[in-house]
Amino acid sequence: MPRTTDGDGTPVPQRLLAAATRLFAEQGYDRTSVQEIVEAAGVTKGALYHYFGSKDDLLHEVYARVLRLQQERLDAYADSDEPVEKRVRDAAADVVVTTIDNLDDASIFFRSMHQLSPEKNKQVRAERRRYHERFRALIEEGQRAGVFTKETPADLVVDYHFGSVHHLSTWYRPDGPLSPQEVADHLADLLLRALRP
Repeated sequence: MPRTTDGDGTPVPQRLLAAATRLFAEQGYDRTSVQEIVEAAGVTKGALYHYFGSKDDLLHEVYARVLRLQQERLDAYADSDEPVEKRVRDAAADVVVTTIDNLDDASIFFRSMHQLSPEKNKQVRAERRRYHERFRALIEEGQRAGVFTKETPADLVVDYHFGSVHHLSTWYRPDGPLSPQEVADHLADLLLRALRP
């Protein structure tokens, strides 16, 4: 049985994910070998295969962990008692901040998603669709309540916002002029201006 932690208590799966994320970001998914990942994580190939069935599983988990976080946070915003406009704004800003906070994960994923196995690709698409549908339901709630315009279909509004989010990894720099929260506020405000009647 592989050790579950290292000397400082970091669980082996997290060490493997951290090593894989760094290497995928630096070298690309296809140019990173399993051997390089296990050496960087300080574990054996047996340990990797104990926690992850393949390099493909590591790529999937790089993205899935961010999406799980974003889904939990979106569900909390959507289920709150706040007015729908505030819930949409908070959710719209949150997905920007959490994407920037995990920019390597997001950029790796969008660069390498096509390299996932068909089964994993289908799974990721279903997970993303669930997130987008929950976000769209918030927009539709606001449209039904008359808070948001019905002029633009909710699907298009969602695609517009998430297109901006997915593009962050191509231009955002931590040492740039805008903090993650400032970018989030600007994009959330743009979305709300587009939605107002």
